[in-house]
Amino acid sequence: MKKPPDPHYRHRFPAELISHAVWLYHVFSLSFRDVELILAARGVVVSYESIRRWCLKFGASFADKLRRRRPRPGDKWYLDEVFIRIRGELHYLWRAVDRRGAENGRCSASSQHDKPSASCPRTLSSMATFVHDAI
Repeated sequence: MKKPPDPHYRHRFPAELISHAVWLYHVFSLSFRDVELILAARGVVVSYESIRRWCLKFGASFADKLRRRRPRPGDKWYLDEVFIRIRGELHYLWRAVDRRGAENGRCSASSQHDKPSASCPRTLSSMATFVHDAI
């Protein structure tokens, strides 16, 4: 069986260095020039334009690998509702929490009878089915 072609073929720098530059850019949300400075501090002279090209070429596959490694949310969701005081004024806060305690959505209103912001129903409805229990 034939091996797939190496995506780093005919690049001046080794695959590990290209992967590290793309990793720095995507994981830490750095600019291309910041990545260039970090690599220059390690003795690698590379243009920010080369880093931009690498991120365009290899960034999608790198981001897919990061997404696959991210933990998946649990299948049971709870809607945590609480009153909080901000600068002396009571606010009503809704949080979408999975069974492991990971917060996956948040909405607020100035009182219990007010409606939450316009994005709140979209945020909460885009997630899995909620079990309406207080945590």
